[in-house]
Amino acid sequence: MAEHDPRWSEAAEAQAAILRVALNPILLAVHHIGSTAIPGLTAKPILDLMPVVGDLYVLDRRRSDLEAIGFAWWGEFGLPGRRYATKDECHSGRRLVQLHCFATGSPDIERHLVFRDYLRKRPELVTSYAHEKVRCRALYPDNSHAYGACKSAWIDAVEAAALADRLIS
Repeated sequence: MAEHDPRWSEAAEAQAAILRVALNPILLAVHHIGSTAIPGLTAKPILDLMPVVGDLYVLDRRRSDLEAIGFAWWGEFGLPGRRYATKDECHSGRRLVQLHCFATGSPDIERHLVFRDYLRKRPELVTSYAHEKVRCRALYPDNSHAYGACKSAWIDAVEAAALADRLIS
């Protein structure tokens, strides 16, 4: 885990610019999501980006364009309606970027954006989430899947509150 680095947003935009060129004209938007998108939140220094396309099957046919710019293609990777790709640093193998691609209209797009924006407006929740991440990392230091599962109840509760708040606003 690393303290929040304001350069993460710049790095996310640089990666988004590369994606816009590689996936023109099918790419509709690229959103910076995940912990690196939330100021003040400690995070693994891996950018989570959410490209939005009109049709995932068209994206499937453009897989080689992502591979040409350094991404490994994983397909749905356990989440129907998503395409997942990763980019690692060449010399170290360290993960740099994860793409969570969705087709326009997917409820997952709104879910991710509402959660991110809700935390951006609530520093007390950022602190609470940081504590939850530390707690889960202490319980599962060598198991990323268990770590993710550990955080999921907290995330689900905050996501539900964020979605409810959006409906009221």
